[in-house]
Amino acid sequence: MRQHLLPVPPCAEPGVNPLAATGDRLRWGVVAPGQIARRVTADLAQLEDSVLQAVSSRSEANAAGFANDFGFESSYHDAQGLTGYERLFADPDVDVVYIAAPHAQHREVAEAALTAGKHVLCEKPLTLNAAEARVLAEVARTNGVFLMEAVWTRFLPSINRAWDIIASGELGEIQWVQADLGFVAAYDRRSRLWDPSAGGGALLDLAVYPLTWAFGALGFPAEVLAQATLTDDGVDMRNALTLSYETGATAQLITSIVASCPGTATVSGTAGWLTASTPQCNPSELTITTNDGVSRVEAFAQIGSNYVYQLREVTRCIQEGMVESPTMPWADSIATMDLLDSVRTQVGIQYPNDQPLRSTGRRYVGLAPTR
Repeated sequence: MRQHLLPVPPCAEPGVNPLAATGDRLRWGVVAPGQIARRVTADLAQLEDSVLQAVSSRSEANAAGFANDFGFESSYHDAQGLTGYERLFADPDVDVVYIAAPHAQHREVAEAALTAGKHVLCEKPLTLNAAEARVLAEVARTNGVFLMEAVWTRFLPSINRAWDIIASGELGEIQWVQADLGFVAAYDRRSRLWDPSAGGGALLDLAVYPLTWAFGALGFPAEVLAQATLTDDGVDMRNALTLSYETGATAQLITSIVASCPGTATVSGTAGWLTASTPQCNPSELTITTNDGVSRVEAFAQIGSNYVYQLREVTRCIQEGMVESPTMPWADSIATMDLLDSVRTQVGIQYPNDQPLRSTGRRYVGLAPTR
């Protein structure tokens, strides 16, 4: 049995209850109370050792309304020359913050939180580019506080069971991974999905999920080839990535915000294949088929929206005095942004707060994380 390429977190082990307390209670703050924050907070409230302490928004009405809906102790908004998040970070009763702001604001908001001594769980992508990700890692290291990108899929029991099956050798040597994710988003230049200044497009919003399947089955690639279709504003509507490995294996990944996709993932080896049910970022079933035609289905229960596993890992790591998660370390976030920088260089995606991206041609030259 080979080693897992992505370490299994304790919360994903069989029989573990992710809601059960693993230490002292942590007081949480939430920045940018939008749709995703609403779903994550509903799950956060279920953890036995979580306290919903404070929420911040630009708008007083939004902050107060969100606080009332979930029972937060405090709410903050832009006032007295300070942003709502600056006022929240000054609250000594907040231990850790969950940042759900638009992509382009991640570095600024997360850096302010880390500098204020707050632990941080930041929505994916961690930043717009690798240079920003390196800055956040260094700020977290300097201040001795926890930082993690919110790639919740890595912590799910179903995903980690897939890694078990792959590592066991049941599928033989992995040769090919296919994963897609997409939906139809009505065009609206004011929406973050279509706004280049907000880091809009399919790549940063969706590609992390197909990439998780490639990384978990094959690791970080030697080479990436990318294609994309851009709007007149330079926002990618769809993209296709081909990841190549020194073993000869290949991963083909597709994301889109103009087409509905099956949302499945398939990992194929010399002895069989594994298929994840839709959506592949949160599969409830895995179907394993061997070369002799025998198939079985493994099913997995869901708790809330299933963010509880990620939230348990953040909580455990902070309680144990860790500054990064072994399952979602800073090196992986930086290497992923290096890969996405390479993709953007190939297809011509630029964001207003980018430093000029170093052209890597067709080869992905970012350093893969060490294990």
